[in-house]
Amino acid sequence: MAYTITEKCNGCGACARLCPAGAITGEKKKLHAIEAVLCIECGACGRICPQAAVLDAAGAPCAMIKRSEWPKPEILLKACIACTVCVDACPVGCLAMSDLSRDKGVDAFPHLRDSKACIGCGFCSRECPADALVMKKPVPAAQTVAAESA
Repeated sequence: MAYTITEKCNGCGACARLCPAGAITGEKKKLHAIEAVLCIECGACGRICPQAAVLDAAGAPCAMIKRSEWPKPEILLKACIACTVCVDACPVGCLAMSDLSRDKGVDAFPHLRDSKACIGCGFCSRECPADALVMKKPVPAAQTVAAESA
């Protein structure tokens, strides 16, 4: 079942601009709608909506999350089998296979090529046959530096 937009929508268009499937339509300052057959249930519309006007596939309201807090894939290179399933599963194309081989071997490995394009959907992680990707909330650089110096 697809995500839906409720009457709370103020027509800001944030969801439509972000939707990787082009499933959201609507005029500026008017109620938007999600075309169910196009919705891939990535959840990006719900995470970006400032009005909490999006219901998930189960009918529960989605909460807005700051984009800087959206989970990103972390690749576990020792578990990765270099199959490219994660790259193919990404609806926004933010993953790519590296140009370098892993551990002086012959196989490349996936990496997050474009962190800003990532919508935090987790499709890459769910589709990975080797469980080599985990979705993690990014740690701000200031926290990383503080932890390293402690």
